[in-house]
Amino acid sequence: MTGESGQPVNEYVEAAVQRLLTEHAQIAEQGITISRRDHGLLLCGEVASPQRRDEILRLVTENFPDVALSVDIGVISAPEPTEAEELP
Repeated sequence: MTGESGQPVNEYVEAAVQRLLTEHAQIAEQGITISRRDHGLLLCGEVASPQRRDEILRLVTENFPDVALSVDIGVISAPEPTEAEELP
């Protein structure tokens, strides 16, 4: 859990964080779910690398320093395709 706020987070903050992640030029992340929990936000989802997860957390904490965060963002590994996909 990061952040120091004891104030409840409202739906506007939740929406602003979601918008930040989806509209940021370098992040453009649509696979992270944001939901309000107690006095903070819960970020859930899967990303391709630990660096991507760290960048998402850095962006959110820089823009919303007073919001407490719980993070459940997993790292998945997707291997390179072994052969080309042929479409009909």
